[in-house]
Amino acid sequence: MATEEKDREVTFELVEHIGVFGKDTKGWTRELNKVAWNGGPAKFDVRNWDDKHQKMGRGITLTKEELAEFREILKDMTL
Repeated sequence: MATEEKDREVTFELVEHIGVFGKDTKGWTRELNKVAWNGGPAKFDVRNWDDKHQKMGRGITLTKEELAEFREILKDMTL
């Protein structure tokens, strides 16, 4: 079962580009976007992307509610 899941093709649709907030040494940009993974509903997504949005690094995907909670945490931080 784990092998099947590992070999499964991941599909995605970049529904909305929200913003770029970093760049790595390979030139990939760290972005916040709304992405629909494997035909599911679009969620907020933070990860590195190549310039054509065809390859991506590991990232995190958040629901609207999770993103709202994360924003509250960030508001209270002292940087």
